[in-house]
Amino acid sequence: MPDLLVLEEVKHQKDSYVVFLSLVMMIKRKVFWLTVFLTLVGLIVYYFHSEDKLTSNILIDNIVIYKSKRQLLVYSDGQLLKTYKISLGRQPVGSKEFEGDKKTPEGVYFINDKSLNSRYHKNLGISYPDQDDINNANQLGKSAGGNIKIHGLRNKMGFVGKFHRWFDWTLGCIAVTNEEIDELYKATTIGTRIEIKP
Repeated sequence: MPDLLVLEEVKHQKDSYVVFLSLVMMIKRKVFWLTVFLTLVGLIVYYFHSEDKLTSNILIDNIVIYKSKRQLLVYSDGQLLKTYKISLGRQPVGSKEFEGDKKTPEGVYFINDKSLNSRYHKNLGISYPDQDDINNANQLGKSAGGNIKIHGLRNKMGFVGKFHRWFDWTLGCIAVTNEEIDELYKATTIGTRIEIKP
């Protein structure tokens, strides 16, 4: 008889343990799906959250880029108009030394071109390389390269939107969203000063 009581107690403990494990697994599943749901909601809010637009009929006369902060700041008559979040070349640290190093240049340049027709949704050309850049590359026995732009996303990839900011993905250019390059393109003239800082 005592053996039966012991067996029943053991069975009861096993059943309690199984119930406890089932509860733990159910809670884990609920926490997992809640986390997935909240992550998706967060990503959707991030993607669709509208950002301040640049004031219409304004003319940008100075652009400053802080590579380490991934920021592009635009000014008119010394007044900050807007700060954009950017992506850089795949090797973001250090100034561009030669063609193919995937670095974004550093220094003072100017906007020397505007194009609606490229592999990317609109672009503003940057006057890299200057003579110092050419001399530095020549000392390395290489070409300085060129074709550095502020541009939107690759054609037919505009749906990526703000998610492009999560990575440095260009070959040395400065990337913004398509909506942002539309603003910059409209408000920037050839000859506008641009300073790219580390």
